Amino acid sequence: MKKVLLVAAITVVLAGCASGGNKSIEQETQIGVQSKIIKGKTTKQEVKAAYGDPTGVSISSDGKEQWHYVFTNTQVSGKAFIPIYGLFDNGATTNMKQLIIVFNGDVVDNYLFNNSNTEVKSGLLN
Repeated sequence: MKKVLLVAAITVVLAGCASGGNKSIEQETQIGVQSKIIKGKTTKQEVKAAYGDPTGVSISSDGKEQWHYVFTNTQVSGKAFIPIYGLFDNGATTNMKQLIIVFNGDVVDNYLFNNSNTEVKSGLLN
């Protein structure tokens, strides 16, 4: 029984996690974005004050500037670290948040906030 508890404790400790991108949107929700960004009113300076520098900037086909904010968090299943068993059953879950803000001049014209979860399973049993 002690061996089982030890293996379970080691698995929890070894469970991998990696995150990257703009941490300002890590805890963001659709409601939070709606309270901070008002179309036709919110300025670039206000967006930058709320979210910091964008992850990327692009120009749309109609010449409007777009700011992109992205944050991803991936957690690897603890099963992946169990010797031999990890070859048969493992995987990872990724959460990605993306905020795209379109500007008409210095003011927000439109925006899109997306929060998606993806589960990937691998190993000989999957």
